Amino acid sequence: MLVGERLAELRKDKGLQQKEFATIIGVTERSVSLYERELSSPRDEVLLKIARYFNVSLDYLLGLTDYQISYDHNDYVALPHGYVPEMKRELLNHLELLKLKYRLIKDPKKKK
Repeated sequence: MLVGERLAELRKDKGLQQKEFATIIGVTERSVSLYERELSSPRDEVLLKIARYFNVSLDYLLGLTDYQISYDHNDYVALPHGYVPEMKRELLNHLELLKLKYRLIKDPKKKK
């Protein structure tokens, strides 16, 4: 389970100390330390608080995906019923082009 690793990374990216973050989600500093070292797992309601605070999905926290999809569902796109896998691949390719267009990712063809 990647919860501890992901939690530590998200917390540090926000510049929060374990004690500060513990207060935010309503647990002890020791609990945050145990979660990050993967010696203890957060209860479901604590996982929800973490996901909401960092605006990431539970799938991301649990290591089921590497995409930091936001916690709210506004970032999801529903595929039409009966879509074929080729449709999904094409859609994902278009999304990559849009990311490049709006400079959300670096162009892999350009040199540094």
